[in-house]
Amino acid sequence: MNPNRYFDPDPQQRSIARELYDSVAARPLICPHGHVDPRLFADPDYSFGSPVDLLIIPDHYVFRMLYSQGIALEALGVPTSPPTPHGERGETDHRQIWQTFADHFYLFRGTPTGVWFNDELSHIFGIEEKLAGESAQRIYDQITAKLATPEFRPRALFERFNIEVLCTTDAATDPLTHQQAIRASGWTGNLRPTFRPDGVVNLDAPGWRNNLDALSALSGIQVHNYATFIQALENRRAFFKSMGATATDHAALTPYTHELAAREADDIFQRALRGGATAEDATRFTGQMLMEMARMSVEDGLVMQLHPGSLRNHNPIIFEHFGTDKGADIPIETEYTRNLRPLLNKYGNDPRLTLILFTLDESAYSRELATLAGHYPALRLGPPWWFHDSLNGMARYFDQVMETAGLYNTVGFNDDTRAFCSIPARHDVWRRAGANWLAGLVARHFIDMDEAREMIEALTYGLVKQAYKL
Repeated sequence: MNPNRYFDPDPQQRSIARELYDSVAARPLICPHGHVDPRLFADPDYSFGSPVDLLIIPDHYVFRMLYSQGIALEALGVPTSPPTPHGERGETDHRQIWQTFADHFYLFRGTPTGVWFNDELSHIFGIEEKLAGESAQRIYDQITAKLATPEFRPRALFERFNIEVLCTTDAATDPLTHQQAIRASGWTGNLRPTFRPDGVVNLDAPGWRNNLDALSALSGIQVHNYATFIQALENRRAFFKSMGATATDHAALTPYTHELAAREADDIFQRALRGGATAEDATRFTGQMLMEMARMSVEDGLVMQLHPGSLRNHNPIIFEHFGTDKGADIPIETEYTRNLRPLLNKYGNDPRLTLILFTLDESAYSRELATLAGHYPALRLGPPWWFHDSLNGMARYFDQVMETAGLYNTVGFNDDTRAFCSIPARHDVWRRAGANWLAGLVARHFIDMDEAREMIEALTYGLVKQAYKL
């Protein structure tokens, strides 16, 4: 891979970008938000399985593109959910699945997934030829041989990747068994949970009633009304914090917030217990719970993250056969200024709150998010997320956000991935994109090199540690 990849072709800017990048290329990785499964690290001998188990079946970035070209998920080994009576998973020959993937790898040219995947093959597995149909089985054999060695166990890769801290995302009803096993093992890798209560605070969440029962069991508080519900959530937050959590994470269709009277909140909760909550009830209750979560963060110090704007499971056929997180979540237009006003009026001026906002609606960057973060002390802006976690997405983010919000009202980078082996590549793209942006400012005499060096260090390392209290 070209050492100057992603930098501007102008010689002056490219030279400055390279100098800035080299100053931070070896900095440890801070991963404050993501979806890597903690069970990878609970067992010191955990094996990733085959190349397909590691790189294709769990990664909706990969099979989403293939599905768009008419390749059935069954042909890629993606399991049905719930499993069919005989446990069918479609194609089970992993060599054939890999061949199908390689035959169609050209689809990923110029995409973030293609960038990350080529980086993984080159820098993690030492592959020296391009992945294509003709090279598929040779590359499969090389990866298989590497995965069989102790150096490719998750804990070993964690250390090789120079990860300083990795935060997982865990349901409020997760007993954190794997995190406890990691602690008991004596392994020194810094793995921290993140409290995600969507399954119990969003009344329309799949399995809400069962989730509520699990919340009661784990907290030791029998949840029968709104007051006991809040007590149980506070109990779980305290447990997560005792396990090293520094943040919470919240997904909602919109960032709508609204404060309900206690009686009104309990009325909605009681209707939900009886199975009679309406769609309007669910919307209003989620708005109330975002207010409650901000209040709890003020009190217990956990950083609050809000990821709105994704219409989940847009394709009902895929959802019915394969479940969630299968590449069918689609962004929607998202309004922040009015929706967040109740929360910001109450907590936005309180320095004890850190609320990190994300968006899938880039039109909101300069119109709303940069101006909000450039005013409220409690607000920070998260990096480009999901569909915009790309070189072009980062460039648009820098152009639309930084002039108004300023660099120091942002929080650096997080990889937000399930694909553990893509983490170094994702951080590398961010570091190169940041260096290239700063090099442009230096070349045009907005800032000098001393300032640029401080800013690339902040983008890479300082901002994320400060914002997430790591």
